[in-house]
Amino acid sequence: MNSDYRIVVLLSGSGTTLQSIIDTGLPATISAVISNKPGVMGLNRAKEANIPTHVLDHTTYSSREAFDQDLQQQIDEYKPDLVVLAGFMRILSDDFVNHYYGRLINIHPSLLPKYKGMHTHQRVMDDGEPLHGSSVHFVNTELDGGPVVLQARLPVLPNDSPESLELRIKTKEHLIYPTAISWLAEGRIELKGNEVYMDGKKMSGPVVMDYM
Repeated sequence: MNSDYRIVVLLSGSGTTLQSIIDTGLPATISAVISNKPGVMGLNRAKEANIPTHVLDHTTYSSREAFDQDLQQQIDEYKPDLVVLAGFMRILSDDFVNHYYGRLINIHPSLLPKYKGMHTHQRVMDDGEPLHGSSVHFVNTELDGGPVVLQARLPVLPNDSPESLELRIKTKEHLIYPTAISWLAEGRIELKGNEVYMDGKKMSGPVVMDYM
């Protein structure tokens, strides 16, 4: 691993996305994993990989801003080049997002800008969409609204349920998220203003990996 590029991962649950990042062998170091919920499996996965862990229980804070201030302070102790949201089930305050703008990324289970927010698999099926997928994007102050770097796209099958569709999407997320992180660690991807550049050239849209 290249220890020069440092990542902090934020999660709230089982940590399967974290595990995919660990297993990929990134050209970077995961400096810490932070959870807003104690006792979740994601923390165990980090400990098994000898990654430092921290818990900031959001239920003990009087406001979102107070929690985010402490979270930012904890993250900044590691001086990360990138903050990775990996199933972190918190809406972040504008001050937090702006502090990390250009080095804060998320993965969202839809083909953004379609289907922002929750319950994307059910909504896609309810609308009879032929395609579904997942998007790696920079985080800005608009919910699921930041510039998209990479998408996985796959067909909605006739026998799909929301649960089977979610599972199929998740397996592709575990491929594209480490890929996007690697591109960032290698300096191939950069956010300038609100535009994404890859290998020095402005992207007209996200890279799309089709799993048809």
